Amino acid sequence: MEKECEVRLNKIREGFEECRDAFTAIGDETRQLILLVLLEGDLSGIRVGEIARKTHLTRPSVSHHLQILKGAGIVNMRKEGTKNYYYVSLDKTQWKSMVDLINLIFESISHN
Repeated sequence: MEKECEVRLNKIREGFEECRDAFTAIGDETRQLILLVLLEGDLSGIRVGEIARKTHLTRPSVSHHLQILKGAGIVNMRKEGTKNYYYVSLDKTQWKSMVDLINLIFESISHN
């Protein structure tokens, strides 16, 4: 039983390390607001100016937060000529890692 607990704790530690950037990125209220705007749009993406208008943030602020979200694997960008369109990442790897970590923590709590 003690060995099983140790294995679970090590998996949780690894999960925290793997998901740290993503949790940090989505933990910020401004980035949550940007994510909500992105989720409201279609999957083709939204330009920085439109996000700024919908969130009442400056374009530089939106760009800064999008780079953090992009670096964490939460947001992707596609280019169309000189225009950049941002959208919530369709790569389920990062989202699945976060869900798996939360489920593992929940299972650990449930076993106590």
